[in-house]
Amino acid sequence: MLNVDTIKNGLVIDHIRAGTGPRIFQWLKLDKADFCVALIMNAPSKTMGRKDIIKIDNIINIDYSVLGFIDPNITVNIVKDEHIAKKITLSLPDKVENIIKCKNPRCITSTETYVHHTFHLVDRTRAEYRCEFCDELYRAGTGEGLQ
Repeated sequence: MLNVDTIKNGLVIDHIRAGTGPRIFQWLKLDKADFCVALIMNAPSKTMGRKDIIKIDNIINIDYSVLGFIDPNITVNIVKDEHIAKKITLSLPDKVENIIKCKNPRCITSTETYVHHTFHLVDRTRAEYRCEFCDELYRAGTGEGLQ
């Protein structure tokens, strides 16, 4: 059995879809962290079968809407004095800006670099977002187009 020490003050990003943990680890730039971090992959889960977990022995600022966009089933536990002080349940955000890039070469965002890549949630059950400028559809949770 794998044993990862308890964190004293920090974050535990839990219930990450198996295989998605490395993408989140990279997006958070945890590979450059000067504090203790752990990426646990394919941990057994009663509800999910397998899951990834990220433990961060530090309190860092995270854009929870981005995490919710990557995987809306993620939970974030804020740990203080080795106890869970707060549990945050994520969901798909209504709007995402500069998280993904529009893949349509005719979109204004591909030629005008100052224009923000803005997508609006149009179908919560299918996790579909639409580009504000060209109506290109994008599905959350695929990791495709992440900036």
